[in-house]
Amino acid sequence: MIDLLHAYENYLSKVKQAPENTVSSYLRDIRQFSQWLNDNEKRDILEADYSNISTYLCHLKDQGKTGSTVSRTLASLKSFFTYAISAGFRDSSPISDSIRVERGERKLPQILTGKEVELLLSQPSCVDSKGFRDKAMLEVMYATGIRVSELIALNVSDVNLDLGIIRCGKENKSRTIPLYPAALRALSAYIKDVRPVMVLDPIEEALFVNVGGTRMSRQGFWKLLKGYQSKAGIEKEITPHTLRHSFAVHLLENGADLSSLQELMGHSDISSTQMYTHMINQKIKTVYNKCHPKA
Repeated sequence: MIDLLHAYENYLSKVKQAPENTVSSYLRDIRQFSQWLNDNEKRDILEADYSNISTYLCHLKDQGKTGSTVSRTLASLKSFFTYAISAGFRDSSPISDSIRVERGERKLPQILTGKEVELLLSQPSCVDSKGFRDKAMLEVMYATGIRVSELIALNVSDVNLDLGIIRCGKENKSRTIPLYPAALRALSAYIKDVRPVMVLDPIEEALFVNVGGTRMSRQGFWKLLKGYQSKAGIEKEITPHTLRHSFAVHLLENGADLSSLQELMGHSDISSTQMYTHMINQKIKTVYNKCHPKA
């Protein structure tokens, strides 16, 4: 089982080039199902049948799991058994088209207003190395809308200051994104004057490093973001993805077309990008209901 999961993980990350968060979520869902199956049915995951899958999904619902969580679990298991068949571990999948999960109403993500973005970006004080680094990270995050996993994975070689662009993503799924002037200035100041002081090993490739001189972690960026949220007095719950969502909505509000936004966001499916049009439509509806005299 351990070898199979390791091979499946390698397949997701290397062959499918799935985002780090997707790989982590799928593996967690599969391990949890495997544990439940062993505890309750005394079966190995490769022995799972249709009844086991259906019972487990009902078990998740009984535990109060949301429709989106149960739906993702089903997707994780479908993907795993499809791989198991292709790798010769099973002849068929225990999951049929008759197994369906109601996702329920999709909750729209939180976004920041333009003023809130400006307030957040103004919090880092460029008086020391950490301030310059944090300013650059926040500016790049909002300028490009990249995922936090992509932000911390950036290397110095992914930046072209002369052209004002960064390259992110994996191999054939990489994309190039421009930087607005303020973000370019913040990143340039960090790279030229600050990063050389922070890095201990001259062969370190990471663009953004921590105080120890090594690559910044997701947890490290999350911590600094929450600190600046508190300092700015923004009451909305801000996560790294909040800046990504805000980037998308603000571009659409200012005239960006969906296909261009899809490319900038790195979405493989246009339906993922279309979510942001729903957010704008909902905003317009809210304004209408609030302001129209007969609403």
